[in-house]
Amino acid sequence: MRVLITGIAGATGRIVAMRLLEAGHEVIGIDRRSWPEATEGVDMHRVDIRSRPAEDVFRTTQPEVVVHMATVTHLVARSEDRYRINLGGTRAVFEHSHRYGVKHVVFVGRHTYYGAGPDSPLYHVEEEPPMAISSFPELADLVAADLYAGSALWRMPDMTTTVLRMVYTLGPTGHGTLASFVRGPRVPMIIGYDPLFQFMHEKDVAKAIEAAIRIRLRGVYNVAGPRPVPLSLVVSATGRSAFPLPEFAFRATLGRFGLPRLPPAALAHIKYPVVIDDKAFRNATGYRHEIAEDEAMREYRNTFPVPTS
Repeated sequence: MRVLITGIAGATGRIVAMRLLEAGHEVIGIDRRSWPEATEGVDMHRVDIRSRPAEDVFRTTQPEVVVHMATVTHLVARSEDRYRINLGGTRAVFEHSHRYGVKHVVFVGRHTYYGAGPDSPLYHVEEEPPMAISSFPELADLVAADLYAGSALWRMPDMTTTVLRMVYTLGPTGHGTLASFVRGPRVPMIIGYDPLFQFMHEKDVAKAIEAAIRIRLRGVYNVAGPRPVPLSLVVSATGRSAFPLPEFAFRATLGRFGLPRLPPAALAHIKYPVVIDDKAFRNATGYRHEIAEDEAMREYRNTFPVPTS
């Protein structure tokens, strides 16, 4: 099949492109970033997804499947940029796809859609509404993009829509929210809290997306990898040192002294787990992750070792 990937120049987008090429698909890429060493066989277009040239790519290449990965988190973009990219870009993808006869759109979302809080269930299922948006406004644009993608299931019934809510990624690319949070030699934690973190290797992300395309999956699905593990284990297994702080001190030191930069509302995600139930996706696709949590953490540690003094 002819598959168009938005956000293809990102670390995970490149892995997805390689997986789809190996599966025999034609791959078209759209991204504002360059990919100078793009694999032979990738038809690369350096354009903004919301621009007229991007619509021309849809019109001229006539993709059968679109994988939308061009969304960003609060860690890498300002609020006005996030809204423009996440919600504006998602709307453009679905409008172009519907206009030019795309048969299947896969929206790659995030499990943080559900939010974190003291009264959240241990395992989130797909039917649950997003929580804690009022207390974590930095998530609002990603939640809006997820809901917009999901609304295509009834707004555009002639087109198959898949919404995948993926857990964090961790592996040798160092890409993603969790990988950025534990990048430094010391990882801050809040005294009295050690939440479970759920992540999967980038290669398993690509495997899950390829499975959704292969069976033309329709609906909203949680996607996870190995079992969740405590944040303290992520810290130690990746060769870092935990830096426990009282909550008031944690807030005061964010982005200082070599510690990661986070919006204050993100503290809930350092205190409480966001763990998803992915049985529906595994049952529908037969997907099984290949890379265990210890191997993913070891690969990250080997690629990003902590300098020794």
